[in-house]
Amino acid sequence: MDWFKRCFYQEIGIDLGTANTLIYMDSRGIVLREPSVVAVDDETKTVLAVGEEARAMIGRTPQGIKATRPLRDGVIADFKYAQLMLEKFIERVVGKKSLMKPDIAIGVPSGITGVERRAVREAARNAGAGQTYLPEEPMAAAIGAQLPVIEPTGSMIVDIGGGTTEVAVISLSGIVVNESIRVAGDELNEALINYMKKVHSLAIGERTAEEIKFRLGSAYKTVENDKFDVRGLNLINGLPRTVTISRGEVREALSEPLSSIVEAIKRTLERTPPELAADIFNRGIVLAGGGAFLQGLDELIATETEVPVFVAEDPLSCVAIGTGKMLTDPSLRRVLEQAVCES
Repeated sequence: MDWFKRCFYQEIGIDLGTANTLIYMDSRGIVLREPSVVAVDDETKTVLAVGEEARAMIGRTPQGIKATRPLRDGVIADFKYAQLMLEKFIERVVGKKSLMKPDIAIGVPSGITGVERRAVREAARNAGAGQTYLPEEPMAAAIGAQLPVIEPTGSMIVDIGGGTTEVAVISLSGIVVNESIRVAGDELNEALINYMKKVHSLAIGERTAEEIKFRLGSAYKTVENDKFDVRGLNLINGLPRTVTISRGEVREALSEPLSSIVEAIKRTLERTPPELAADIFNRGIVLAGGGAFLQGLDELIATETEVPVFVAEDPLSCVAIGTGKMLTDPSLRRVLEQAVCES
């Protein structure tokens, strides 16, 4: 039986994110990294594509085919599509005819409601999971960033994903203080869309806003001579139009959501016990999630909080790696067992 279990029993850590889904397996590392998008035939309800292939269809599908992101603000917004997407992703990594249902740990936002938690668990079960654990994302991100979460010292993690920003102070395998806000990558994109509409009377889509953010996005003053040509729809005459924007304009557009993230970090620091606050000042704040790639964000937070800030080695993978390690590392099992689980 032990031989059978070693060969066929599988434990999977999943970061079911608003923008991207990542899957981690202990013996293989990150085995899947795809956009959280699914394309479905509306009539037959069959899945046509998931991940990158489905993302390319957004805004370009004919009648009868729907390409959508089934998660919003870090939680499931469309249960059926989320289940179909998760089922296809799990099938990719374990195969169609797995002899044993894999145990799965899925990171969830710390501010998730009971109803939202049940939706994630039910989607995982219907997608073929065995026992399902739902650890909180900041704890998973801290483990994935190799912070000493089980030691009696304070560690601060800021996980900026697509739908939520999770801020937490962790010590002795538990979250001491935390805050979860639904301001993250999607809100940065929305801020750019609104800015282009208000300042340049130009309508752009989500993918264009994402490209602007990657090319010119910054949170702190940098070299200002970078330019980018943005193509969209002129709101005045309804015709296609190209507008050239600068890095300074993009930073101005992103200032409001970035201020919300900085304020959440400050509020968390203010609520941190003095001994742990001293640890954080000495060790610094660690950034994880896709938002950590935004140029100058570490400098902005360090300037505003007067605390050193570091970016995790692989910020996008931290939650997936952390959930996987909770399942496989005996020293972290206690952390996982504090999460709600169900067979």
